[in-house]
Amino acid sequence: MTRLTFRAKVLQAREDAIVATVKRLLATKGFDLMTVDEVAADVGIAKASLYKHFASKEALAAAAMKQTMDMALEAVAAERARDGLTAFDHLKNLTRWTLQAQLAGEVPSLPSQNSSLRATLLADHGYTDRLIRLSDLLGEWILDAQEAGHLDRRLPPVAVLYTLFARACDPVLGFLKASDQYSDDQIVDWVLASCFDGLAART
Repeated sequence: MTRLTFRAKVLQAREDAIVATVKRLLATKGFDLMTVDEVAADVGIAKASLYKHFASKEALAAAAMKQTMDMALEAVAAERARDGLTAFDHLKNLTRWTLQAQLAGEVPSLPSQNSSLRATLLADHGYTDRLIRLSDLLGEWILDAQEAGHLDRRLPPVAVLYTLFARACDPVLGFLKASDQYSDDQIVDWVLASCFDGLAART
C-alpha cells in the first residue's frame, strides 16, 4: 500500500473540504445559485487554488455526485445484508434512507435541464460507473418486487427506477419542512406512502 506524502495528504484534505462545501451548498442553494467564488471563500482558499483541483463548476458538482453515489452504494450494501426482507422492503428502506439524507442536506440538488452539467457528468466515468452499478442493483429489486406482485407489473422497470431516483430531489420534502408544522419522520412517512402506496383511495 502506497503511503501518501505530506503534500499529498494536504491536497487530499483540501479536496475533501471543497467537496464537502459543494455538497452543502448544492443541497441548500442548488447548482444555479452556487458560485465558484462562494465555494473558494467558504473553504478559505483562493479561487485559483480551487481550480487546481476542479476545472469548473460542473466538475465540482460531479465530484459531489460521485461522493453521494458512494453513500448510496454503501446504503444498498447495508440493505442487502439484512435478512428476511422482500425486494419491496429493500426498495422502501432505501428510499427512506434517500429521503432522510435529503432532509439532512446530504444530497446535492442539481437541475435536470442543464446541457453543460449533463455533458460533464456523462463524460465522467467515475460517475457513470457508479450510476450503472446503482441502477443495476435497484433494477434487480424492482424486477423481483414486480414478480412477487408487490409492484405494478404494468410499469416498465425503468419508469419505477427513475421514480425512485426522483425522490432524491423531491421538492415536497422542502415544502413540508419549510412549514415548520411536521417532524422529519412524518414528512418521510408521507412521501413514502405517496410513492409506494399511491394517492388513490382504496376500497
